[in-house]
Amino acid sequence: MRAVVFDGERLLVQDGFPVPGRGRGEALVRVRLAGICNTDLEITRGYLGYTGILGHEFVGTVEDADEPALVGNRVVGEINIPCGECPMCRMGYPRHCQRIRTMGMRAWPGCFADYTVLPCENLHPVPGSVSDREAVFTEPLAAAVEVLEQVHIRPSDSVVVLGDGKLGLLVAQVLHTSGHRVLLIGRHEDKLAIAQKAGIEVALSGSWASLSGPWATPRRVDVAVECTGSPSGLAAAVALVRPRGTVVLKSTFHGEAPANLSRVAVNEVTCVGSRCGPFPPAIRLLEAKRIDTESLIEAVFPATDAIRAFEQAGRRGSLKVLLDFSGSGVKGA
Repeated sequence: MRAVVFDGERLLVQDGFPVPGRGRGEALVRVRLAGICNTDLEITRGYLGYTGILGHEFVGTVEDADEPALVGNRVVGEINIPCGECPMCRMGYPRHCQRIRTMGMRAWPGCFADYTVLPCENLHPVPGSVSDREAVFTEPLAAAVEVLEQVHIRPSDSVVVLGDGKLGLLVAQVLHTSGHRVLLIGRHEDKLAIAQKAGIEVALSGSWASLSGPWATPRRVDVAVECTGSPSGLAAAVALVRPRGTVVLKSTFHGEAPANLSRVAVNEVTCVGSRCGPFPPAIRLLEAKRIDTESLIEAVFPATDAIRAFEQAGRRGSLKVLLDFSGSGVKGA
């Protein structure tokens, strides 16, 4: 089996891995298409201290499972594997399990391989009308949907999304599709044009002060969703929200984020950390063709060219880079 591995220093494409064995209640999935996430890039810079097979965004076909109804289906998979027994699990917060394992990040091999294994309960069948190129976005789209799960945004609220990367574009689309008036602030005219095509208002960083209407300064916004992937994003988001406003933090990166927390305290700003999200509503959005994913795909590389794919994904301003495992071959696995 072929796999994309980070050994703590280098990114490698290696052959000769055994096809993983599945345990009780688990499924063996043949990976078709996988997406390189900013978190994968950050891991190669030291984030989380993870070594092993990378990757957590994928669509694949179930080849073997305890649940016969899953076999032969295309599926996407939730990435967290909780213990089900610790206090956080018993409280109903399995994503914060004290012994959590996370695909491609913590104590569980990732999906950048010909085969991957996940618990059956983590898998969600993909409707026939949803292509692989759409389905591979389910995990990050679910993370975007999570904003609405965590924060009550009123119809009258003004909402700014900071960052025009892959996640920022998905968050802006989800909020816009839900009927909220959204302003996406970013640094790249070509990426902001993707949001504009969907009917979302946009502004280049530094030009917000010149806007009119509901976005005119000195008004500050009710909700700021920080998706910059940058250590400076928190401070920028806090500066944008009104007193008693809400900041939703989406960025994960290797390093510290400087911010003036006195401003958070004085203005009584609510800061919400936001991570993974629910797959069913994300799949429904894809099935209803409410989200444009095709415009977010920059390139598709065969799995054999994963090193070059990571190089492109790591370029400033890059959009989604995908790895195609469907033609990589499994001979000698």
